[in-house]
Amino acid sequence: MDMNTHLTGDNYDLHSATERIMNPTGEWNTGRILVEGNHVEHWLNGHMTVEYELYSDEWEELVAGSKFPADTYGRAPSGSIGLQDHGTPVWYRNMKIRRLHES
Repeated sequence: MDMNTHLTGDNYDLHSATERIMNPTGEWNTGRILVEGNHVEHWLNGHMTVEYELYSDEWEELVAGSKFPADTYGRAPSGSIGLQDHGTPVWYRNMKIRRLHES
């Protein structure tokens, strides 16, 4: 397991952020995940940290070597969004889920 893919701004267990730009403890971070078709971008504090194509050969290879190797991982067209942390206090605010455009 690569712990360098388990930090703020990463695509958990698959892609490591290109830069570590989280704010210090006690300050808010802003995050955004954009998905358009199969193209995905993760943004943290105004900087794109990760960019990838869902279901590409690279993505399939990373999933197969991850802790989520099931054939169904990342394939649900809709569903729930889960928020988690690992044993420390965490706060969320101003969360929005928006459709970019009707398909």
